[in-house]
Amino acid sequence: MHIVEHLIAGAWTAGRDTSTVIDPHDGTPVSTVPAATPHEVALAVAAARGAQPDWAATAPDARADALRSAATAVEHATGALARTMSAEMGKPEHEAAASIAAGVGTLRQYAELGPLHGGRTLGGDLGALDLMLREPRGVVAAITPWNDPVAIACGLLGAALVTGNAVVHKPSERTPATGWLLTKVLEPHFPPSVLSMLAGAGPTGAALAESAVDVVAHVGSTATGRAIAAAAARTGAKVLLENGGCDPLVVDGDVDPAWAAQQAAMGAFANAGQICVSVERIYVHQDVAEDFLAALVKEAAAFEIGPLVDVRHRTGVHGQVVDALDRGARLLAGGVVPDRPGAWYPPTVLASCTDEMRVVESETFGPVAAVVEVPSFDEALRRAARSPYGLAATVLTGSMSNAHWASQQLEAGTVKINAVFGGAPGGAAHPRRGSGQGFGYGPELLDEMTATKVVHLEAPPGGW
Repeated sequence: MHIVEHLIAGAWTAGRDTSTVIDPHDGTPVSTVPAATPHEVALAVAAARGAQPDWAATAPDARADALRSAATAVEHATGALARTMSAEMGKPEHEAAASIAAGVGTLRQYAELGPLHGGRTLGGDLGALDLMLREPRGVVAAITPWNDPVAIACGLLGAALVTGNAVVHKPSERTPATGWLLTKVLEPHFPPSVLSMLAGAGPTGAALAESAVDVVAHVGSTATGRAIAAAAARTGAKVLLENGGCDPLVVDGDVDPAWAAQQAAMGAFANAGQICVSVERIYVHQDVAEDFLAALVKEAAAFEIGPLVDVRHRTGVHGQVVDALDRGARLLAGGVVPDRPGAWYPPTVLASCTDEMRVVESETFGPVAAVVEVPSFDEALRRAARSPYGLAATVLTGSMSNAHWASQQLEAGTVKINAVFGGAPGGAAHPRRGSGQGFGYGPELLDEMTATKVVHLEAPPGGW
């Protein structure tokens, strides 16, 4: 069993008030995790503040070299990280390894982009020099989630470190050993206190968000994101938030229903539905609805998934399914809590859903495909857009005009046409409304981690 520690002021410390993380496969203990106190949070932030100026003064190429060596170390630790991730949150080891590889790629991407990230000159008076300079913001608090704990952490930490910031990382209390092991792999490649780690649950994250940091970068629930934004409004810290989503899938009447069902199953069931951009609600044209549902039931029966992260989360997912059935939804597949240890839940298909059901209007974050039949493509778009969230959306259509119309009408950070996943590397988008704010990925994340300073330079009278 893993015994998680804090990394504060360059030293690993055991901490107090420990809790235990349970393996969602079989209910056995995986790791014990301490809860950092407000005093420990303040110590970590103060140490980061002290270390940051020297790190910012380090040549960009040297910072990039440190990140490259850290990426190679993470790559070599893939086996241990994948086993730990699987044991803490249920993702099958081969899928965990693939997500770790994505994190390694992100670290290497930022190692290449970091030294190239600069400002620009401005056109002004001929006797003056005007510059826009990019400078690190200072201390970044990175609060990362459990559903993809290595890849997401690599993005936020990599972008912050390569631009000269110090980082205090708080991994999710549901995957603390994964975050602890990742930090152990990364930390030797940076000067002491440039990278710190605090374990703990909500109170620790709240204390960190309210501390004297310059940026709070958070990926997680909308409720937590809003609390962080409120704290940052008091402290003046910049916030980067990727909050929850309730991503729609629109199935047009001119597509192959079997292919559409494959896409829907992948979007709804991959990683047991525990992906930020999972398909949460499906609007299917009535012309193909019957065949689509029949194909989706077959896909659900064949789709292999791991358990949900824990029993508490499964209770919430199943509660939304029960609520839908009580309100008139039809259960076509799954929807029954298995009689076995762990936090397993089957791929579930619900038909005859309405927009008022919790499974449609709220984020489920589980392997549930909630299907709503609609009479037209325009009606599907209208109802898909009616949401307090705006993370991503997918449209399956054979019509270029409908694809173009959908990309304009859907108010989401990412609109995908004819593929629930995929996209060019380095893509970044702004989430909308309750789904957050700021760039959380891609080259633009380097802009978020830095501040722009304008310098106007003139010679004194008589020249230099």
